[in-house]
Amino acid sequence: MRLRSRSSPGGADRLLSPLSGQPEMTEVCELDVASRSIVGGSDSPADLDPLCQEVADFHLGSCCAEEERGETPGREDSPSDLMEPELDPGGDSKAGEDKTFGKEVVLLMQALNTLDTPEEKLAALCKKYADLLEESRSMQKRLKVLQKKQSQIMKEKINLQGDHSKAILARSKLESLCRELQRHNKTLKEENAQRSREYEEQRKEAMLHFQMTLSDIEVQMEQHSSHNSKLRQENMDLAEKLKKLIEQYELREEHIDKMFKHKELQQQLMDTKLQRITEMMKEVEEKQQKERDLLLTDATESRRKCELMKEQEIRLKQQLSLYMDKFEEFQSTLAKSNEVFSTFRQEMEKMTKKIKKLEKETTQWRSKWESNNQALLQMAEEKTLRDGHFKALQGKLELLERLCRALHKERNDLNNRLSLLQKEGGPETPAPSEDPPVQEDQDKEDFPDSLEKEGVDQPHRPPEMPPAAQGEQEETNED
Repeated sequence: MRLRSRSSPGGADRLLSPLSGQPEMTEVCELDVASRSIVGGSDSPADLDPLCQEVADFHLGSCCAEEERGETPGREDSPSDLMEPELDPGGDSKAGEDKTFGKEVVLLMQALNTLDTPEEKLAALCKKYADLLEESRSMQKRLKVLQKKQSQIMKEKINLQGDHSKAILARSKLESLCRELQRHNKTLKEENAQRSREYEEQRKEAMLHFQMTLSDIEVQMEQHSSHNSKLRQENMDLAEKLKKLIEQYELREEHIDKMFKHKELQQQLMDTKLQRITEMMKEVEEKQQKERDLLLTDATESRRKCELMKEQEIRLKQQLSLYMDKFEEFQSTLAKSNEVFSTFRQEMEKMTKKIKKLEKETTQWRSKWESNNQALLQMAEEKTLRDGHFKALQGKLELLERLCRALHKERNDLNNRLSLLQKEGGPETPAPSEDPPVQEDQDKEDFPDSLEKEGVDQPHRPPEMPPAAQGEQEETNED
């Protein structure tokens, strides 16, 4: 950016650019210095008030800092300037800002010194004040946006804390239910073992009684063999059938023992898997109650069958013809027990499928919970950084307001002095030529254009949210 100014109506144009060794925004500071030299009659600002001198010294440091960075005073919201509080959050940032503002004041005074008429100086000061006012408004807008985001983040944090407490309560309840289920399984194992022992004892007693009856039948058949050969033959056939039945009965008992062992192994597997169940504890308890009822019914039926077998053994002499019918009934009961075992196996397979589904759901919820915690930590870090940046901006805004007040006061003093000079000069003061106003209009037109080209009036863009916060916001919108 280049600014043209004239030291006299017939003087040559001067170009201020970064290539010639001058900073980009020195023209505004030069306007202030030139106006002071014209009114006071000297090049040094010795007639300034103490407050104006203090503000000028403070602004002098800031202008010099921007001169070193190669930036303009109108672009104080550039990315490099915004990142300074984040890089140095201590007291060094405030000292650096004081130096930059002091340098800005010096550059502003130098720029005002290059201008000739007080109108040009006042126009430059008004332009600088308008830029500062726009910057303060944009900062206030950004402050409101950041406050809204902060309130939203706090609400999300409260919701996440509530969800976390609910998950902890549910976990404690599930652990207590798992302990109760383990105790219940232990009691069931003990009851099943006791019932199996009782069943073995009853079976042995029945076998002994059956063998005794068979021996009695053989003795009676030997006694009556001389009387009836046909009856002997029938008795031999019946003995063979009974032997076959005994063998079948023993094979069936071995098969049942194997099935019980297999069932015990499956029960052990179920015990290991039931430790991972989280939300299906009530259904499991109901199914176990049903299984208990089935086992009780099976036990009652087995006892009833044993009693029937005893009665059949007592009545074996009179009811040999009906023994085959009773054997068929026994086979039907065994078929029913096989069907019950098949249904039990199907239920076990269903339970394994449900357990796998529950494990997948728990892993998904755990991953969501971890991602939410990470996003919450990132948001807290961003909030601390934004708070520090906001404090730095507030300090800048206060300093700019003080500078504006000092400039207003100085403008009023200059107007009063100018009116006094005009009254003292009277008609002897020569009429101003027509060329300087034309040049003043031209300078006014060039000054905003140059500022617009440099990017002074560009509005602030709101800071972008981090990708983690954006992903969390999308998940909350989907929920």
